[in-house]
Amino acid sequence: MIHVIATFDLKPGQRDEFLKAFAKLAPLVHKEKGCIEYGAAVDVASGIPVQNPLRADGVTVIEKWESTQALQRHLAYEPVAAFLKETGPMVKGLSLQVLEPA
Repeated sequence: MIHVIATFDLKPGQRDEFLKAFAKLAPLVHKEKGCIEYGAAVDVASGIPVQNPLRADGVTVIEKWESTQALQRHLAYEPVAAFLKETGPMVKGLSLQVLEPA
């Protein structure tokens, strides 16, 4: 199993539209072979001093896949390509971390 953290840095004011598009994609991804978890999350204030500053224009997608092969199939999945094309103009930056349990 692998964990994936995809962090989208969005252009100001684009988060709601991005999340609407993501809400259409997520049910399709949940049906993909090898998908264990796939969901969007946004920053929330915790009052914990070491927390990074809140990002009003950030979305983090938290994923779990059975294998890196399943992740690679996901990245080639046509609905994902369509989502990235649709949301591309909303995105300033994207970072991706692929992790395995230690």
